[in-house]
Amino acid sequence: MNPNTHQKGSLPGQMGLEWREWGSGRVTGALLLTPAHLAPNGYLHAATVVALADTACGYGCMISLPEGASGFTTIELKTNFLGTARQGEITTRARLLHGGRMTQIWDAEVMAEGRETPIALFRCTQMILYPRG
Repeated sequence: MNPNTHQKGSLPGQMGLEWREWGSGRVTGALLLTPAHLAPNGYLHAATVVALADTACGYGCMISLPEGASGFTTIELKTNFLGTARQGEITTRARLLHGGRMTQIWDAEVMAEGRETPIALFRCTQMILYPRG
């Protein structure tokens, strides 16, 4: 699965999210900021950061599903915002922390161009879905 083609016509595609690396247990991506990604106060909108990190974790989960699973759904997410950006590129690196049969836990860091420390830390829990039968 190529996340860049998979997301066409959906929110990640509309936002301009770009995926650079993906595989079992890891995903990296980026977003070139435009005025549409900012809040009315001129700073990076929190939803932009969450969408980037959550989508990275979601693609990672899809790629890392256990055998027999049919999909997943998010059951919890949390973000700590540590900084912001107004222009340039923001990037994310997501990694699998727990890959169980019923749940996965993913962490992602979001970085802003020119900064050495993350602007956000993100964690989510995914419930693994199986066909009924």
